Amino acid sequence: MTTLTGIRNYEYGLQKIFTEAEDFLPLLGTDYVELYVGNAKQAAHYYKTAFGFQSLAYAGLETGVRDRASYVLAQGKIRLVLTTPLTSHSPIAEHIKKHGDGVKVIAMWVDDARAAFHETTQRGASPFMEPTVERDGFGEVVRSGIHTYGDTVHIFVERKNYNGIFLPGYEPWLSSYNPPETGLRYIDHIVGNVGWNQMNVWAKFYHEVMGFANLISFDDKDISTEYSALMSKVMTNGNGRIKFPINEPAEGKKKSQIEEFIEFYEGAGCQHIAVATDDIVFTVSEMRKRGVEFLHVPGAYYDTVVERVGAIDEDLMRLKELGIMADRDDEGYLLQIFTRPVEDRPTMFFEIIQRKGAKSFGKGNFRALFESIEEEQRRRGTL
Repeated sequence: MTTLTGIRNYEYGLQKIFTEAEDFLPLLGTDYVELYVGNAKQAAHYYKTAFGFQSLAYAGLETGVRDRASYVLAQGKIRLVLTTPLTSHSPIAEHIKKHGDGVKVIAMWVDDARAAFHETTQRGASPFMEPTVERDGFGEVVRSGIHTYGDTVHIFVERKNYNGIFLPGYEPWLSSYNPPETGLRYIDHIVGNVGWNQMNVWAKFYHEVMGFANLISFDDKDISTEYSALMSKVMTNGNGRIKFPINEPAEGKKKSQIEEFIEFYEGAGCQHIAVATDDIVFTVSEMRKRGVEFLHVPGAYYDTVVERVGAIDEDLMRLKELGIMADRDDEGYLLQIFTRPVEDRPTMFFEIIQRKGAKSFGKGNFRALFESIEEEQRRRGTL
């Protein structure tokens, strides 16, 4: 079972949300996540085929945009934007040259994008995008933005006066190829990897600049194996709709997954996007059929699941067959699995998670997860 210390730390974190978090923005949820990629047309085909995303909107030369092409995919409440540059001297091209395919924008839905920009910049955020009104025949959207870790940015999106498909400048993307969805519903959390001794710097940023509270912290005793370790702080806004774990490396005998990420991403950035489902067995089964590669979990892991987690609704043998892990906190249990990196650089990946009451992050699975990642690192020669 999850340790008593871990439960107390988690309960303390919940209390801190109400005492420390300040919803002066406030944030209503994740609006979209934008990835800069080398070939958005082909990337869109992958996410449709493998993850079950559906065609939503498009912007490019045909819509009057001269420097980029963007494909918007949707599933449940998730909107994924894939953007590629149309010229070699584009800042988007420079981003891809340095980082490879990866997350550039984590956009958050707000009631007032001007106020969000003012509140955050006056508290020390570096401006990325001044409040800008974008209009078309469906109304107007106001967007503003700030810099965060690495080259990642947050965009505040105010769309209360807009009825279009996505944003002004986009048109509906009509496609005859839309494989069935895989049951993904919403973004549960988005994890950022930062460099040595930078976790507290960015936890402080999210607390002081964006009004977030520290939900829970993990040190190198919680997240470690014989060879590597990391530390993490989970930051959340007051209503709990936005959760950003921030990871940094910790001392170990060999190179940790965070160090590997930073080496190949060439800086801090988004490590993984956790997407929620109501039926993880169905979702993972479908994704496996479609070619998504998941981390291998040693079979011995399942020998102690019942002892650690107790009774669960799912067939344990089916979970073992699919490589789905389980953990419990005092609110319930969760099921989770992690993909391998979705590009050739060992950088960004996805987590599939189903919460059955649990509000924590699978602490009981950390060691097995790290050992699986370390095996991948061994194969890559980067451990």
